[in-house]
Amino acid sequence: MAKKEAAKVQKEENIPAVQTTEKGIHFSPRFVGLLADEVAKTVARRLPLRRASNGKKKKNHNHTLEGAIFLDTSAIIDGRIFDVINLGLLRGNIVVLESILLELKHIADSKDLVKRERGRKGLELLDRVKKVKGVKLIALSKEREKIMGLDRLPEVDERLIQAAKMNKGRLVTCDYNLEKKASIGGVSAININTLANVLKIIAVPGETLHIQIQHKGKDVTQGVGYLDDGTMIVVENAALELGRELDVVVSRVIQTSAGRILFSKKLL
Repeated sequence: MAKKEAAKVQKEENIPAVQTTEKGIHFSPRFVGLLADEVAKTVARRLPLRRASNGKKKKNHNHTLEGAIFLDTSAIIDGRIFDVINLGLLRGNIVVLESILLELKHIADSKDLVKRERGRKGLELLDRVKKVKGVKLIALSKEREKIMGLDRLPEVDERLIQAAKMNKGRLVTCDYNLEKKASIGGVSAININTLANVLKIIAVPGETLHIQIQHKGKDVTQGVGYLDDGTMIVVENAALELGRELDVVVSRVIQTSAGRILFSKKLL
């Protein structure tokens, strides 16, 4: 049997690869087989390689933090940032480091009644913000902080600034020193107190306002009232008008670190 197979192979090898006859050009079976093998190899080399996949895509956690808003403890306890969020002025990802959550927990467990109430209120507001449409609250775990190298920084403020800087995010705080430190480090920082002052009513000399005199001023002749946004108005010769509502005209405006103070005179 083996001799017959060998003879057959020898016979095929003796057949010319290409034959020209009266009926046309004919290719030998062996030649056709070799040609097919070469074509298959060429096609296989040109096909793009695809790695085996289990159908699951790995999430890029760093991408979800890019451009996010990072809150510090003072902004959470203050609470006004949540009013801004509820109004729909801020959208996207809001990040809170676990280091910040631990600080809040310590404040919420404080023996001081006021601190304890503020800490618990901050935790409640964080929980509520999860239900706001268009906003996603992300709690950055210790493991994530370690992966980002934040655990090597001793202070919470430094971790917060570095996290915001790495992810091109913005930092929201009520801490003046943290705001300046972040700005020096190249991080965009928003101070809620500064934002509140910017949004206050702008009054100019000569403008008429209607206010209630609530208490006396530093000068014994002065009366003091407030606008709806908390702006203080000092009224000359109004110390005897306590509890009464008056029309006053603005005489000058003074800008201080605490905000604007308006000085005015009574309209007769």
